[in-house]
Amino acid sequence: MSDQFAVELKGITKRYSGHTAVKDLDLGVPKGSVYGLLGPNGAGKTTTIRMIMNIIGPDAGEVRVLGHDRSGRDLSHRVGYLPEERGLYKKMKVLDLLVFLAQIKGVDHSQARRGSVEWLERLGLSDWVEKKIDDLSKGMQQKVQFISTMLHNPELVILDEPFAGLDPVNTQVMKDIVVDLSKRGTTTLFSTHIMEQAEKLCDSVCIIARGRKVVDGPLAEVKKGHRGRHFIVAVESGMDSVRSLLDER
Repeated sequence: MSDQFAVELKGITKRYSGHTAVKDLDLGVPKGSVYGLLGPNGAGKTTTIRMIMNIIGPDAGEVRVLGHDRSGRDLSHRVGYLPEERGLYKKMKVLDLLVFLAQIKGVDHSQARRGSVEWLERLGLSDWVEKKIDDLSKGMQQKVQFISTMLHNPELVILDEPFAGLDPVNTQVMKDIVVDLSKRGTTTLFSTHIMEQAEKLCDSVCIIARGRKVVDGPLAEVKKGHRGRHFIVAVESGMDSVRSLLDER
């Protein structure tokens, strides 16, 4: 495996009760890049990210993160992770919670407090520092959770559907932060089912459907090589009818 990648997957497969969520997936996330994992809901994006984060293990294949085999190795102090399932301690105050979470990642108290205040100001939450998480809107809570992924200055940031549930203004704020991270040399991997988000932010993408890779590579090359010739169609039922229509073509 190559040291040019912050994340590298080789032939990873994950099965659940006879269902294959991810099948023989290869991808490499170049260091310092913004990388999009793109596909419809149920394509296997979250399962892939959970394997990268060592939350679950692959049934086959290799996962390397920041040059290390992920199996049994704790890289939490070098990785910032925003999961698809948002969750915070609802009864804690915003600033207290952020300081607590930063200290878990090894940040000392004064630095954690200073960084939290700076991020809260940047994301327009300065007036909410003494409020309990339960008092915040869903979008505000999402921004607080994002801040918690950044306070230890991770080398690699992994965001699972980071824009879901945000209004257009806050979506743009988050996009601007992703761009800033790239300028600082931080590697960012994020999942999305919206092509427009990937096109505006990503240096490289991997498109997956039904757990399999459709195409990957630098965004410009993917667009150039596949424009007008490939489509991803996700259906919840009636697949036999779809196949019949395609056969007629």
